Parts: sequence; structure tokens; C-alpha cells
Amino acid sequence: MTPPPPTKLRQATKTFIDNSGLLMLGTALALVWANFDHASYVAVSHPLHFAVNDVGMAFFFALAAKEVTEATAPGGPLQSPRRAAMPLAAALGGMLGPALIFITMTIVMDRPDLERGWAIPCATDIAFSYLAARVLFGAKHPAVPFLLLLAIADDALGLLIIAAFYPTGPLRLAVFSIFVTAGMLVAWWLGTRRTESFWPYILTAGVLSWIGFYRGGLHPALALVPIVPFLPHASRDPEFFMDASRRRDTLNKFEHWFKRPVDVMLFFFGLVNAGVVFGNVGAGTWFVLAAILVGKPMGIVAAAAVAALAGLHLPRAVTWRDVTVLGVIAGMGFTVALFFATAAFPYGRLLDETKLGALLSFSAFLIALVAARVLKVGRFS
Repeated sequence: MTPPPPTKLRQATKTFIDNSGLLMLGTALALVWANFDHASYVAVSHPLHFAVNDVGMAFFFALAAKEVTEATAPGGPLQSPRRAAMPLAAALGGMLGPALIFITMTIVMDRPDLERGWAIPCATDIAFSYLAARVLFGAKHPAVPFLLLLAIADDALGLLIIAAFYPTGPLRLAVFSIFVTAGMLVAWWLGTRRTESFWPYILTAGVLSWIGFYRGGLHPALALVPIVPFLPHASRDPEFFMDASRRRDTLNKFEHWFKRPVDVMLFFFGLVNAGVVFGNVGAGTWFVLAAILVGKPMGIVAAAAVAALAGLHLPRAVTWRDVTVLGVIAGMGFTVALFFATAAFPYGRLLDETKLGALLSFSAFLIALVAARVLKVGRFS
């Protein structure tokens, strides 16, 4: 029996959720709540930090790891070193540029207390940047998949940054290695047994890995990252941009099942992390914003230019003007930028300052819109 067509309300709700509407709603509620009754906001949100940031975000980063896993699979767009080199170079430049701007500003302005936040402007939010690129370029423009690959590579580098530079306590490498290795071995064994359900991987290997990260002093939000590649997935990925709901392998079943719970979790992530008082604008805010708006596009364009001089090529029909606009769009960090901020600073003034900078990263879309009109790219060509 054919299901009835979705109503306009259901379709509107789906579009709202698919475009990170719940995250934005949680963020808006947090900002209103924190600015009208900061004491009650802190009293309610702080007890939720562990459940949201250390447990719930593990599934957010697992979905990011899923994209990296598929992109690097045989036939995937990042599998061939030559095909992967240009977006990887752009992603690396998109991290080095803002980090350099941020650290330079802390030195020039004599603010060593802010140096730990250098990674905050390096992040690119896949969902928001992808949506912005589709709006400015059109869904079929070749610049859109190039940005998506850049954002995926950026996420992969971001996972490494969190693990390497933002431990949650004293590193206990023996504990970390034993539990994470045990989790990976269990995941490998489940794969050899042709276990098609993703639940055994999460409830056994995932739990072991989470304990290893948590007790080992590394951020437990990354716990599922080393487990996700062991979930059975297509041996080749010729249709990387195909809707995941049409695929039936274990890895895509995992994404399809957890996509909506992660959307709900992101509502709570915005609610418990984005509540900052507007009066706490400070040097950290402007350092983050300047690094995003200046360092991100400069880093991406410069790295892509170096890669081109080394003999690599931009995708067909993607121009340097397109890359410039994409560099600005990539400054929309938001989710991962907020996460970096909470990992870099304890609760207090510096955290609020840098969070405000991360929230203001949405201004990158307005600048990208102006740049697209001036440079006559995408829908404005």
C-alpha cells in the first residue's frame, strides 16, 4: 500500500529539522534564557553538560566519521591521493590560516590567556556550509561537492586536533590504548562474524572505546570515531552523494537510525552550550571572528594556489572566484567551533567571549553573499 503524501506541515517540519533547525532553536532559546535569567540558565544547563558534550556528541562525531569513512573508501572521492589532494590542501590551509591569525592577534595584543582557543576559528560546520553553498551556487554547481569534500577533510583534521590538543585531564595512554584497542578488536571480530546490526558494535566496541577515551584523558566525544570504520559498508562508493536512506549496508543503517536522535541531541547541545550573555563581548570574540572572516578564506585560497603550482587542478568548472567565495562560506563553524570553545576554556568570561565569536561566524554567510554578487559567481554569474 502506497503511503499517503506528506502534508505541508510534515514537509515543513522535515525541512526545518534537515536544515539544522533544532540546533538553531536550542541556540536561540539558550541566548534568550541566559540574557534574561542567567542564574537559572546556569543551574539547569551545567548538570547536562556531561550527558550532552561527552555522551551525546559521540554520536554527532560518529556521523562525521561515517562521512570520512565513505569518502576514503575505494571509489570514494577522497580515496585516490590525487583526487583527495586539492580538497585536503584547501582544508589544511583553512585550518592554518585562521590559527595563524588568531595566535598572531594574541601575541600582538598581549593576550596569552586566549592562546588556547586557537582551534575555535578553524572549524567548518558541514551542514551549514553545505546549505549556504547550495543557496549561493545552486545544488548542481560543481563548487558544492568540492566544498563538501573540503568540509569532510576539515572534520577529519578537527577530530585529530581535539584528540591531540584538548585532553580532558592527565593523559593515561596505557588505559586509553588497552580499552580502545579492545574495542577495535571487538568491532573487527563482529565484522568477521558478518554482524549486520550496528547495535552490537555500539554497545560493546563503542562502550569499551568510550571508557578508554574517558579514563585515558582524551575527549570521550571521539569514542566512536575508531569504531565506525569497522561497521560493514559498501566496498566501493561510486555514488558518494547518493541519499544514505537508499543504501542498506550497516554503516548507512547506523546513520539513518541515528540521524534524527542526533538532530534532537544538537537541540540540547545548542541549549546547554550557546547561552552566553551579550555583554561578555571581548577580545576573544573579535579574535575568533577576525580569524574566521580573514584567515579562513585566505588560508583556503593560498593552500589551493600552492597545490595548483604543484600540479594539482581544481574540479572542472570551478574557478578561483568560486574558491574565494567557498573560503568565506567555510568560515561557518558554529557546532564544532562551540565544541572547541568548551574544550579549550573552563566556564567563565573567556569561554563566553570565544563562544560569541563562534556564534557570529554566521556573518560569514552574509559576507559570502556580498562576495558572490561582486565576483559574479554561482547564482549571480
